[in-house]
Amino acid sequence: MTKKLKSIEDIARLAGVSKSTVSRALNGSTLVGADTMSRILAIAKEHDFQPSYAARNLSLSTSRTVGFVMDTDPKHGCAGQDLFSLEILGGISVGLHELGYDLLVLQVEPNAIDWASSYLDSGRVDGFIIMASVWKRRRLDALLAMGAPFVAWEPGRAGYCSVCGDDRKGGRLAVERLASIGRQRIAFLGGYRGELEVSLRLEGYAEAMESAGLDPKALVAYGDCSERGAAREVKKLLEKDPELDGIFANNDVMAIAAMRKLGELGKRVPQDVAVIGYDGLSMAAYTAPPLTTISQRIPEAGRMLARDLVVFLENGVITNTVMPVELIVRDSA
Repeated sequence: MTKKLKSIEDIARLAGVSKSTVSRALNGSTLVGADTMSRILAIAKEHDFQPSYAARNLSLSTSRTVGFVMDTDPKHGCAGQDLFSLEILGGISVGLHELGYDLLVLQVEPNAIDWASSYLDSGRVDGFIIMASVWKRRRLDALLAMGAPFVAWEPGRAGYCSVCGDDRKGGRLAVERLASIGRQRIAFLGGYRGELEVSLRLEGYAEAMESAGLDPKALVAYGDCSERGAAREVKKLLEKDPELDGIFANNDVMAIAAMRKLGELGKRVPQDVAVIGYDGLSMAAYTAPPLTTISQRIPEAGRMLARDLVVFLENGVITNTVMPVELIVRDSA
């Protein structure tokens, strides 16, 4: 029976090359000659070797730089997500600095194929931080398939590192607050339909609505996470139920847009309609009225993304971290 190899060093010894050459060959780097590539891959196949990017980082000198991946697809631009990404980027930067790593912001085109291997093979970065969302699922799946080191801001799945807020609890906290101040006709104003974090917040909303004896399905709308979408759906919600008296919006920007639209339609916040947002953006404290929100503790979340990725890079440990959320009560609800 063929002996299974346990490390890049074992392959390097059999192939008569350096560990760095083996690592590049296993990563498909164009820096390795065709004959050497074939020999290394044949040895790896014969001995059932499973490459690991964690081992790559342990065996090679690293850049000690992490890439923060920005979405460049204009069709999915969203002020709420953009502002959240910018604020969490500050926490990531602090967290990486504390751990002795640098940060590189990457602009990746929506249909790019080899972008990850290009950054890894060139040694510019050791891993990636991804602000995941439904239209980036193919990008995450591609990274996972190639074994690239990354951490994603999303509710976690097995096989890779993730950090997220407790979305279900956040949904419950929002509705519990609205119900506690006497609101009976509470709408859920979601972002993109089908996005996992939106679905979890809806589950929390439904649980709290049922606990309060309210209908969890009567006033559910999706505003595609944008200001325009939020304004459009608020108008529709009021047309559906003129007695609407509470709105739980899936991000702070949508909540602010909802308050503005309510004002245009002659509704006062919070006297007629109470509004609660989500994320805890710094700007939420300075709206008129100041916005009640579910805080995701953004700076702390950014530091956690940095920490969990570095732990994986240095030790190969996969973590799925759920950050606590909290209700920040201000004047809007």
